Amino acid sequence: MEEGRPLEHQPDMVAQGRFDVEAPSGQGSSPYRVLARKYRPSTFDDLIGQDAMVRTLRNAFEIDRIHQAYILTGVRGVGKTTTARILARAFNYELPAHNGAPAITRPTIDMHALGVHCPAIIESRHVDVIEMDAASNTGIDDVREIIESARYKPVMARYKVFIIDEVHMLSKAAFNGLLKTLEEPPPHVKFLFATTEIDKVPITVRSRCQRFDLRRIDAGLMMSHLASICDREGVRISDKALALIARAAEGSVRDALSLLDQAIAHGPGVAGDAISEETVRDMLGVADRTRVIDIFEALMKGDVATALSILKEQFDQGAEPTLLLIELAEFVHFVTRLKLVPGLRVEASVSQEEAEKGRAFAGSLGIQALSRAWQIIMTGLSEVRESPRPLAAADMVLVRIAHAADLPPLDDVLRRLSSAGSDGGGQRVSASAPSAGGGASAALRVQASPQQQIAPQPRTEASAAPRVQIARFEDLVALAQTNRDIQLRIALERDVRLVRFERGAIEFALAEGGSPQLAANLMRRLQEWTGERWLVAISSAQGAPTLREQQDERDRVRATGVRADPLVRSVLERFPGAEIVAVRSLGPESAEPAVGIDAPDEVTYADQSEDEEF
Repeated sequence: MEEGRPLEHQPDMVAQGRFDVEAPSGQGSSPYRVLARKYRPSTFDDLIGQDAMVRTLRNAFEIDRIHQAYILTGVRGVGKTTTARILARAFNYELPAHNGAPAITRPTIDMHALGVHCPAIIESRHVDVIEMDAASNTGIDDVREIIESARYKPVMARYKVFIIDEVHMLSKAAFNGLLKTLEEPPPHVKFLFATTEIDKVPITVRSRCQRFDLRRIDAGLMMSHLASICDREGVRISDKALALIARAAEGSVRDALSLLDQAIAHGPGVAGDAISEETVRDMLGVADRTRVIDIFEALMKGDVATALSILKEQFDQGAEPTLLLIELAEFVHFVTRLKLVPGLRVEASVSQEEAEKGRAFAGSLGIQALSRAWQIIMTGLSEVRESPRPLAAADMVLVRIAHAADLPPLDDVLRRLSSAGSDGGGQRVSASAPSAGGGASAALRVQASPQQQIAPQPRTEASAAPRVQIARFEDLVALAQTNRDIQLRIALERDVRLVRFERGAIEFALAEGGSPQLAANLMRRLQEWTGERWLVAISSAQGAPTLREQQDERDRVRATGVRADPLVRSVLERFPGAEIVAVRSLGPESAEPAVGIDAPDEVTYADQSEDEEF
């Protein structure tokens, strides 16, 4: 920076207000600044990917409708704090008249040169622009200092600006203390809030602010931005390497610049050959995108050996199994989108080869195969992350994908079997829902008529069991008692509201509190006990009362009949407070004994006052 000349008239990039500035320290070379700080925007023209916000602010400044408080939200590294500083500079922008140009004495977002207050604001040392990190200053006492300071007019600038970063970290008391001042601030005060977690900011605070959601940066725009910075730095880097960095940054400019800094240090970008895709891939520990596509192609063909071989090759070259599965999931998602939207615009970070192969897969694969692959990968990712041997866990994920890839669609199988059954084959088809774990398995059961069983079936352990005739539901309960499955017998009596019962098929509704696993457990037990396959289904119909409810109703009716007996009534009158607690038959037991017929009843009384039994 030339001595003796005003800062706003310097001829270099800093003098034009294009990027962050930092005065050199000492007479020697200035310390190295990371790219994320060196190329931090200082004007709205330098912000990338936030056109909607800039357009809104430009209109607001031109018609003098500047809000008293703004809240900026978005993922990390998209420019929330930087935008707040640019806004603070725009609020207080002043430029004296120079070379016939008129002076600027009002807020504006058109800051083509450094103004009077700009250097101090950019370097975060202006007395009227107060920055506070809410992560370190969370309490009500910190907010009280802001409220007290807001009472006084600015010392030098037009507005006193309070920038609170990570505002969601403030305590509840701090937010409540800020509400009144935030709603009716003095005319010389502006508030700027930045947060990554907008949902944690109370609605009472959000309603008092004008909100801007900063967007993730598109991969193509990110690549252009990184390429321009590499040109200024004299760094040679390939487009594929930039695409890898842009993809890894996930829309965060700060992450992209940090990765670019690392790539420059890792590769020969300053002197020598250009930084290659392989260099960046080794640095990031990600798999070769081409080899990931090869893995996907092998899996869709059912070629497990080739897929496992490529996975081991990429692992030996430094690729992490978790990152490889993430890359595979991204490609599955890419193919699925191309399948659903054939005219989809491909991002700049996607190579021509990847786009061509993606469209080819989209034309040959079905949605169900892609959906199954996605579900298996998502489930497998957590297994790989938690496994002490990530490579082995990733191998098993690929095995599941390969074996699920050649499964026919479930609806097609059911349609074919149903049409075959309608031709007189007499088949009964049932299907279980896909499993929650992998999303790829579906169990089909087909019962054929005796005429269709032209070949003897192999004798299995289940078919070797003695055949038991079950004519009604009560026989099933008795069978559970005979096989000493007391838990199942109790569940059948207490939780089953029968809808339909026939040979080989049971349909029932669950009573309140019944286990959803009862149907599967009953189906398994019936096959063990009868040697036949039964179709057991849970229905949404109301169903008949459970056996327990039927027994309770019979007991109630019996007790009512006994209470009407003259002798029993006289006993109840003789002992006030006595109740009938049980009615037992004294004759031979029967399934449904009748009261007062063929067998007398034994009545048990309970005197509540003396707790005696008669």
